[in-house]
Amino acid sequence: MSEEEKELSFEEALKKLEQTVMKMEQGDLNLDENIKFFEEGNKLVKLCTEQLNKAEKKVEILLGKNSSGDPVFKELENNDGEI
Repeated sequence: MSEEEKELSFEEALKKLEQTVMKMEQGDLNLDENIKFFEEGNKLVKLCTEQLNKAEKKVEILLGKNSSGDPVFKELENNDGEI
C-alpha cells in the first residue's frame, strides 16, 4: 500500500473503493486492468477495515467493559434527554 493510500481518511478510501468497483462493473477493462483494480480494491478494503477496527477499539475504551470483559454499550440520548 502506498504512503498516499495509508493517509486516506476512511471516507476517502471508501469513495475510492466505490469508484474502483464502478470501473470494474462497467465491463470494458481488459484482464490486466481488472487485476490491477482488483488489487487496488483489496488494499482499500484492508485500509477501511483497519480504520473501522481502530474506531471500534476507541469506542470500547471510551465506554468501558463489564466484569466479563465485554464492551458496555450505552443507548444514545437525543437533545431532550429521551432515548
